[in-house]
Amino acid sequence: MGAETSRTEEWADVTPDAARRLLAAGVAAFAERGYHATTTRDIAGRAGMSPAALYIHYRTKEELLYRISGVGHRLALDILCRARDGAGTPAERLAEAVRRFVRWHAEHHTTARVVQYELGALGEEHRAEIVALRRETDAAVRSIIEDGVASGDFDVPDVRGTALAVLSLCVDVARWFNAAGGRTPAEVGDLYADLVLRMAGHPGHPGHPGHPGHPGHPEPSPRPA
Repeated sequence: MGAETSRTEEWADVTPDAARRLLAAGVAAFAERGYHATTTRDIAGRAGMSPAALYIHYRTKEELLYRISGVGHRLALDILCRARDGAGTPAERLAEAVRRFVRWHAEHHTTARVVQYELGALGEEHRAEIVALRRETDAAVRSIIEDGVASGDFDVPDVRGTALAVLSLCVDVARWFNAAGGRTPAEVGDLYADLVLRMAGHPGHPGHPGHPGHPGHPEPSPRPA
């Protein structure tokens, strides 16, 4: 899928077309230059519009960033909530959450970098709203891990810290992912799902003491002759 097609689908719910084009242009400009170094002229030029046209849809540059951040955070939260509320064991749901969350951050790495790393540029009221969405994101992952601890799927002494580590690991994909690199978004998602289950101490992985392949697992007693 090309970058332009991906961006179009990403903002499919944003109307009218001019507002959607400005969002895509804002993402590209903020990712390349940073929020503070980007001007409204930069954004409008990328969208093929005059600077005055931007203010028809977004009153300020900060409002444009707020809209980008809100859409991105809600998409990410929806991915995690679907996994949390889905069928399957906690291990299956955590793997699915990580797989899809990582894949989104890889496929939309430019947007995700802006969404995750320009939070400090938002005004106080807008930042508080986005921080609340981030708390919901953390709670969704924490809920799955708590289910796994209760069921015996996971061996996690610090659920809150583990949830934070999982999210940090996944979000960082947006910083380094390169579409021209050696792994596809799906492959990175599968890799990270496996890594996170190891972090959570899932018994089905070699890193768990109860797994036969773990160095601390007792050797089976020899069968009597």
